[in-house]
Amino acid sequence: MALIPRTEKPAEQKAIPMIIACLGWGSLIWDPRTLLVRNEWFTDGPFASIEFTRQSSDGHITLVIDRSAVPVRLLWAQMATSDLAIARESLRDREQITAKEWSSLIGSWKRGDLAPDTIPALSAWAESRGVEAVTWTALEPKFKGKDQGHSPSAEEVIAHLNTLAGPRRDYAKQYIERAPRQIDTEYRRRIEAALGWSYKHVLR
Repeated sequence: MALIPRTEKPAEQKAIPMIIACLGWGSLIWDPRTLLVRNEWFTDGPFASIEFTRQSSDGHITLVIDRSAVPVRLLWAQMATSDLAIARESLRDREQITAKEWSSLIGSWKRGDLAPDTIPALSAWAESRGVEAVTWTALEPKFKGKDQGHSPSAEEVIAHLNTLAGPRRDYAKQYIERAPRQIDTEYRRRIEAALGWSYKHVLR
């Protein structure tokens, strides 16, 4: 008996959601707030040059990518969305970046792009972990109202931290103490030696 050819269409393949990573090195890890990120932060992120060289509006000194710093290994977590635009907007909202040119302050990479010069091994790192897109905070050093990109010295940072008082000093101290232990930078060691602000584990 001749076989009757099948006429039904093959089942449509479901699209596999894009895996997007968010890189972190500071308060995103211990205070994610509304960031659309899964709970676990992994400690085997790519390397980037990070340092305490950005003065925030309330006076505390934050960790940012600083080309003059020694590279350290970043942390990363999987975003709870497979849409890169939504992931970037979520990070912008968490970082409270309101500038019109905010897109330049939220870095991103997707498979096929060249690695950014600030995270040169990003493409190879993402490929090795099955990550198809990455986003991160791309703020630059800034200090005492000087131009973006100006990196203060460790002495300048310590002197500034010593001028803070009350809640502003408390938060500045907390920010440095809660930064992940693996973000072991020169300035962090200098601040700990001068002010005694050493790492403290945070339960979330």
